[in-house]
Amino acid sequence: MSDAANPSPATAPLDGAPKAADSLEVIRKFAETYAKRTGTYFCSDPGVTAVVLEGLARHKDDLGGALCPCRHYEDKEAEVAQAFWNCPCVPMRERKECHCMLFLTEDNPFRGESQTISLEEVKSLVAG
Repeated sequence: MSDAANPSPATAPLDGAPKAADSLEVIRKFAETYAKRTGTYFCSDPGVTAVVLEGLARHKDDLGGALCPCRHYEDKEAEVAQAFWNCPCVPMRERKECHCMLFLTEDNPFRGESQTISLEEVKSLVAG
């Protein structure tokens, strides 16, 4: 196929770019598995979860790593290479502290009851 038939993920919306849609599903599955493995839960507002997952997928496509989408970086490529803020970031791995509110502990007041979210729900929440 030509490049015109496959727009780059940086310019194509998630619902129209096969690569980005694939990355979103990979990130979604990772997040569900990680939440279950660490005993954490998604935010009580599923819109927060959806936006964070989409941001992680975009960074995975654009930068080659799932860089935390909730922080400002002077040089995103350098941050990906350092891996400190790649999801799960060092604060999450070491202290179960998730700035993005994607992985929340039992005692967090914003914690929901779910460790799962469907791809359709993510897409719907991000589009809406």
